[in-house]
Amino acid sequence: MALAVFWFILIAVLWTGFFVLEGFDLGVGMLHAVLVRDEPGRRAVINTIGPLWDGNEVWLITAAAAMFAAFPAWYATLLSGLYLAVVLLLVGLIIRGVSFEFRGKIDSVRWRRTWDVLLTAGSLIVPLVIGIALGDLLHGVPIGSDQEFAGNFADLFTGYGVFTGITLVVLCVLHGATFIALKTTGGVRRRAGLLARRAAPVAGLVVLAFVTWTHSTAGRGILINLAELAAVVAVFAAAWLIATGHEGWAFAATTLAMATTVVSIFVELYPRVMVSSTNSAFDLTVHNTASGDYALKVMTVVAIVLLPVVLAYQSWTYHVFRLRLTAEHFQGPEGPGGSGASVAPQPEA
Repeated sequence: MALAVFWFILIAVLWTGFFVLEGFDLGVGMLHAVLVRDEPGRRAVINTIGPLWDGNEVWLITAAAAMFAAFPAWYATLLSGLYLAVVLLLVGLIIRGVSFEFRGKIDSVRWRRTWDVLLTAGSLIVPLVIGIALGDLLHGVPIGSDQEFAGNFADLFTGYGVFTGITLVVLCVLHGATFIALKTTGGVRRRAGLLARRAAPVAGLVVLAFVTWTHSTAGRGILINLAELAAVVAVFAAAWLIATGHEGWAFAATTLAMATTVVSIFVELYPRVMVSSTNSAFDLTVHNTASGDYALKVMTVVAIVLLPVVLAYQSWTYHVFRLRLTAEHFQGPEGPGGSGASVAPQPEA
């Protein structure tokens, strides 16, 4: 069953990739209306993720598809138990995507303000709901001997699960603020840097509490694992780098903080994939939920061939859209989708 372990690791990588890449997108969505008040500034902030956000969401689809194919019993139990939460997640994703497209369709302050509120709400719902779900995997939810969810919607709101969701929301805010500071100029850049400096110490304390709670919940003893240690170090390093004006390195640090925070959940979870709060004998594990060997072999070949192609394409996309944006680029009429995408960014002087 070595391939089952490989696919558990790959699924952890896919969820990590989603939060690393979509994390700053979600942060930008939460901050765009708070950070700047004028329309050109907001359009500049939104356009920092304009060419990227929909591609980053593919990681979510791929992670869910990999769970379905590699661990069908895990997928079935998780999705049936979190059915209403998944509906809420889809609502958040839908209103977020629609907001990008619709906010500029009518030249009205009230119209844009409505879609700004929806964009903020959708960007908040997504990491909160997924964070609660990931936290519940480790904390445990009612699962019977038949590997089926035996609780109700209220059982999903465990203390640890909710705090995991809050932790990921806070990290998305910090990740998004450092990304905006890295991708903009002028007043928008200064305000993003100031917000990041204020958010970083708070994020550091939240991550420290999360790591402590995670290790305690897993019951692994007193020795902290490297992922948890790296998460704490990275977020406090980001605070120092932001304060000293090293925006590129600060974004790298928030990337590492986000990645190691998500990885720490999966490290503590293994070899389980979903903990039963009813009885530890009913835990779902890598081995009792995996697909057959032949299916895993075919999937592995496909992943080895296609994953490098996807990574290369996405890396090229980030390279093409690497330049900074300024509010002055968006003083004129809005481009397609209301985000000013028709305005070509210029390198900072």
